[in-house]
Amino acid sequence: MSSLTYDLTLAGLSVGSAAALTGIGLIATYRATGVLNFAHGAIAVVCAYVLRGCVVEWGWPLWLGAMVTLLVVAPGLGVVLERFVFRPLSVLGGDPAQTLVASIGVFVLLVGGSALLWGRGARDDAPELLSTDPWGQLAVVVLLAAGLGALIRWTRFGRELRAVVDDRSLAVLGGIDADRVAAAGWAFGAFTAGLTGVLLAPYVRLDPYGMPLLVMEVVAVAVAARMRSLPVAIVVALGIGVAQSQLTRLHPSGWGEPLLQAVGANLFVVALLVAALVLPGVGTRDALPRTATARVATPPGAWTVVVVLFLLPLGFAGSDLHTAVQVPALAVVLLSLVVVTGRGGQISLGQAAYAGLGALFTALLAAGRFPGLPRLPELAALAVAVLLVAPLGLLTGWPAIGRRGLALALATFAVGVAVSRFVFDQPYATHGLSLGRPAGFEGDRAYYVLELVLLAAALWAVHALRRGRTGRALAAMRDHEAGASAAGVRVPSLKLLAFVAGAALAALGGALLGMGLRAFDPSAYDPVRSLLWFAAVVVLGADSTLGALAAAALLVGLDAGARGGVAAALIGVLAALVGRFPSGPYETLRSATARLRQGPRTRLTRAGRRVRASLRSGAPARELPAPGPPAPPLRAPVRRRAPATPLLTTRDLHVLYGDFAALSGVGLEVRTGRITAVVGPNGAGKSTLFDCLAGTLRPARGRVLLDGQDITALPAHARSRLGIARSFQQLAVFPSLTVAENVRVGAEQGRGGAGATDRALALFGLDGVRDRPAVDLPTGTLRRVELARALATGPRVLLLDEPAAGLDTQEVTALAGVLAALAADGTALLVVEHDLDLVADLADVVHVMAAGRIVAGGPPGSVLHAREVGA
Repeated sequence: MSSLTYDLTLAGLSVGSAAALTGIGLIATYRATGVLNFAHGAIAVVCAYVLRGCVVEWGWPLWLGAMVTLLVVAPGLGVVLERFVFRPLSVLGGDPAQTLVASIGVFVLLVGGSALLWGRGARDDAPELLSTDPWGQLAVVVLLAAGLGALIRWTRFGRELRAVVDDRSLAVLGGIDADRVAAAGWAFGAFTAGLTGVLLAPYVRLDPYGMPLLVMEVVAVAVAARMRSLPVAIVVALGIGVAQSQLTRLHPSGWGEPLLQAVGANLFVVALLVAALVLPGVGTRDALPRTATARVATPPGAWTVVVVLFLLPLGFAGSDLHTAVQVPALAVVLLSLVVVTGRGGQISLGQAAYAGLGALFTALLAAGRFPGLPRLPELAALAVAVLLVAPLGLLTGWPAIGRRGLALALATFAVGVAVSRFVFDQPYATHGLSLGRPAGFEGDRAYYVLELVLLAAALWAVHALRRGRTGRALAAMRDHEAGASAAGVRVPSLKLLAFVAGAALAALGGALLGMGLRAFDPSAYDPVRSLLWFAAVVVLGADSTLGALAAAALLVGLDAGARGGVAAALIGVLAALVGRFPSGPYETLRSATARLRQGPRTRLTRAGRRVRASLRSGAPARELPAPGPPAPPLRAPVRRRAPATPLLTTRDLHVLYGDFAALSGVGLEVRTGRITAVVGPNGAGKSTLFDCLAGTLRPARGRVLLDGQDITALPAHARSRLGIARSFQQLAVFPSLTVAENVRVGAEQGRGGAGATDRALALFGLDGVRDRPAVDLPTGTLRRVELARALATGPRVLLLDEPAAGLDTQEVTALAGVLAALAADGTALLVVEHDLDLVADLADVVHVMAAGRIVAGGPPGSVLHAREVGA
């Protein structure tokens, strides 16, 4: 081995060792808590600054500073985060939506706090804990991995850890202290983050923004290991580190030289992109802020106040006006997140990339440097840049079709990092660029007026996407994606629409930001900005345009002072407290104020009485809406017995989960005008069969036929439009919509036609609550809402999964009459139900399932009697 090859290998092992430490820490935290710690890099930079402060500024011995940093500060920080940020979330049920927001909030808080405490400037005097010889770092990695692996596999604590991750509530019932296990996992994960930071700091410039991002890039190591295997994480980290180091020897020539050199120097980013987009997703549960309550009405006069506040800067001058011009531009960028996240329910951690591309394309077009296009005036360049960037929203929209939760978060983050590293940071793309303002708008005041006009246009566009048929479909997709698809909503197309519209708005806002600064500044579109913007929009109201405007003013205004990082710290605090205030700060404050106005349930102090009196004198107490009369009973239509012909048929269905056969050779006929029931014990395969029929699950073998047409490959929304509607065992309603809007989604997306909404509401006795938000209604009424929505699609086949769940005896009796009448009118019904008395009274044919097979079938009397005798 040549000397150069050997030296590069050693350098690669050093980088790979640091990446392996990050992978070990992320995996340890994930396995102990189920949380992908986005704040890992921020903890690393805090510890690196602490060690530097101990040794360089306070003159401590290196060994003492290292012990305090790694054995006290780092694990202590992890324990504090677990106790005050993530434990409240686990008590609420471990909602991955709020957990993701809290993790990003901690990242933003620590990064902003670091900028406040130590400044934004980079430092190159960090103390060196280990020598440049990589063998010491590699030994630390191997020892940590071996010790952690042994702990997980062979100790009581390891068994407890696995139990907590599998089912926290069940582990607690078994006597395991889940809080202690989670705290230990966070302490160890923070220790590895701190170790990574102090080892990296001497070799990279220590700054609050660059180093956390550098650490986060190597999350690919943990993803490649499926967040489980420590040996795989170490091998991948070392392999990428060595490969990246060896690639520095290559000096390609030709037009592709700059790009190839950028790839070689950022191999961990390439790995992150591949791991996020190609490998199976990590964390398949939804990880988006779902709307838990009906949307809060805009306070009276709020828009008047907003208009006045946004017009005030027209009276400013000098630096104040120069700062103010950033607010409308940033507001447009944040409105893109309202579309994607607030209304569409999708994660986007890469919006800064689209904002930067909007600014870059505008600058290139105005300079005449965009390939294939002539030089354009600035305003025309802005319009063309938005049109060019909008289709690039598919870079994140396409992965969103098949990914959700943490997998989608990683995919969008990876795209944002890749664009930053391979475009914004490369001289071949940005060298010598300037970004002027449109003719006639060169002055700050005139330019601010232009921004206000474009902001108003953006607000109108967002308003249009939140109203009407498209708005209801977007809200349905956000609230319950599977339910929306079952109602006929084209979920994949709608996701692409949200991301493309979001990319266009982000490009417009990014270009306006660049014009306001009169330069293309890559640091203004750093991936860390994406995390900050996402956290700000979520905590201030993801589905609120007012929240986006407030967030823009807050971010610009707080950082306009001498020290940056104040806005990031504040947004980080709010996001980190999402477990304690899950409805957001505004809703929490509004609820607390309403409680004070209604009067105390306990005795108030004198000071408390004064506060209550002042609140009451300021505005009259707002009365809660009356609950309205109870919904009338279900009304069954006139029965007309229709001839029975096979409509929905399955042939030899097989579904495998690994080596387990959930369905094995299932054949079934559902006939028009008949009610077919499927019964069987839990785990028999009934729900799997339903998913195959509805289109949410593709069988490994076999076919599904609708009226002789093979629909096996069709998705759920396509089957709904052909006449297959379903209900869910767990309620699938859209809580942010009213009862009538819930039903209207089915009518608009299906085959119901005009009047279907009113007919379904009347049939299920929901006229009295049609304008009530669905979130306010009891379970029995919500079950009827779901059934009404399914009926509004105009189904030929109705698949009902435990339709009587949550209904009282009177409602069950009425439901049986409605279902029998629908069958008499020619609808084919397939019902899965545990209430055997209801099945016996209702069904024409009963099939019994066990172990993924249909073991009996026939008239209910004989089949159910034989089943009871056999039991």
